[in-house]
Amino acid sequence: MASVPTVPDFTVVVPARYGSTRLPGKPLLEIAGEPMVAHVWRRACQSHASRVVVATDDSRIRDAMLPYGAEVIMTRDDHPSGTDRLAEVADILTLANDALLVNVQGDEPLIPPALIDQVALRLADDPEASIATLAEPINNVETLFNPNVVKVVRSLQGRALYFSRAPIPWDRGQFKEPPTLLATDAWLRHIGLYAYRAGFLAAYRDWPASSLEQLEQLEQLRALQNGHAIQVALACEVNPAGVDTAEDLARVRALLAQPSR
Repeated sequence: MASVPTVPDFTVVVPARYGSTRLPGKPLLEIAGEPMVAHVWRRACQSHASRVVVATDDSRIRDAMLPYGAEVIMTRDDHPSGTDRLAEVADILTLANDALLVNVQGDEPLIPPALIDQVALRLADDPEASIATLAEPINNVETLFNPNVVKVVRSLQGRALYFSRAPIPWDRGQFKEPPTLLATDAWLRHIGLYAYRAGFLAAYRDWPASSLEQLEQLEQLRALQNGHAIQVALACEVNPAGVDTAEDLARVRALLAQPSR
């Protein structure tokens, strides 16, 4: 019988920011009778994390989560990115440099707990990497050419080479009018679930936003441009899309209204 991998000790942080351009107050939007962030928190608690923390800059989110028994940490409201917010949480918790944190976005109410465990294990397995994240295959042209879908190219060792909103890698022979996809595993959609080492977060916070980060509006490029390795594993389960729009919210509400969910 194959041995089951031992999941390392790690802390989950659920950043929950009240301000949202598309959906103001998004973490508190009701889904199946509960705020969205409560669904995310509960999924995170079903992982093997030793600790699950909700990090917010708004007292309304804190007050909504405390009745669930959630641990809530209040953070500043001027962080330029979620990674910067995580660095503040690591400081508040006085975590050791080698401690692992997993960032589970507060708008992922359907996230499978197995993915949370997987990304923590992937980082623990690569001591030279500062970050681990996940990806899944892209199998249609529309997704590949959608700038709202982040693509990642990785090395044979699973390290990220680049992230982009553009369709990478570019197939010079096939991307004509209309473009077609070959049967290949080259095209991967990035899943925005991250594991970090606490010591890396302290360094990241002190770096200025990089040129690539500013162009693509992708904060993980700050790490790549500063020479840090990012491990990218293929997700062990399908990750349902999160909530970015009103249409996404309606879809998730319908799914979680079903008794089986």
